[in-house]
Amino acid sequence: MTDLVAERVSLDLTHVIYDASSDTSFVLALLTLSPILLMPAYAVLAVHTREFTIINMWAGQLLSEGLNLVLKHIFKQERPVDSHLHLNGYGFPSSHSQFMGYFSSFLICHMYFRHRFASSGSVVLDQLFRIVVHLGLAAWCAIVAYSRFVLLYHTPHQVKWGLGIGMVLGVSHYVCTELLPAKFPDSVFGRIRSAIVNHPVSVWLRLRDGWGVWEDGGREAEWKQWRIEWLKQHAHLAGKKTT
Repeated sequence: MTDLVAERVSLDLTHVIYDASSDTSFVLALLTLSPILLMPAYAVLAVHTREFTIINMWAGQLLSEGLNLVLKHIFKQERPVDSHLHLNGYGFPSSHSQFMGYFSSFLICHMYFRHRFASSGSVVLDQLFRIVVHLGLAAWCAIVAYSRFVLLYHTPHQVKWGLGIGMVLGVSHYVCTELLPAKFPDSVFGRIRSAIVNHPVSVWLRLRDGWGVWEDGGREAEWKQWRIEWLKQHAHLAGKKTT
């Protein structure tokens, strides 16, 4: 029995240590798990929508995680020595900060350059909503990065570098794989994207490039089609009730 207990260890992936006397620390402990929760969200969206941009963003995120692992084993910089948490793994650069830096920068670029939300009928409200979304993504990223420092998982130096690397990767990946193909479809980037979307495997998997056709990725067109069919069905049911 003693041997079984000795072999048990904590799963660091989801195990977060925080100050139990601080409500702020508790909230930060929840938010610091954002990268762990976003990974299955990527998977669900990729399978459900078959949207190339989402799959592309997810692929870039995985590449960012791979790079982070390589950098940690190159620099081998320890975590804060005064934290007394006895954490596994190296601390430079912060993987959570890099994750959120990539995630927020890629998504903000997409929202700014290509995606258009359904209009409320007011230009002011539409612009205000876009600003709120952008600021919300930036704040989310900043809070998660800040949580890594407050919870004593990383030094400010490790957090800043993680954020910076993630942001550079997010912007560069978006520009090369999304923006340039859209602006210059005959460029190398555009031809590569078209070749992937038109590949027989992609067609078989029913992948689509929604933002290559619609400004909102096809959300409005899908909703309108659903609305037409829904009204038809309910009109048919209403007709049956009156006869």
